[in-house]
Amino acid sequence: MAVNAKKAVVYVLVVFVLYVIITDPAKAADYVQIGFEGISDAAKAVGDFMTWLANGGE
Repeated sequence: MAVNAKKAVVYVLVVFVLYVIITDPAKAADYVQIGFEGISDAAKAVGDFMTWLANGGE
C-alpha cells in the first residue's frame, strides 16, 4: 500500500513540474535558480562550519 502511495506522489510531482515548465518556462527557470542558490548557500555554510571546527572553534 505504501509503495502505491509513494508512486502516486512521485507521479503527481512529475506532472506538476512538467505543467510549470510548459506553462511558464521563465518562472520554472527562476525556481531552479532559487533552488541552486539555496544549495550553494547551504554548502558554503557547511564549509564555513568545517573551517571553524578545523581552526579549533575560534
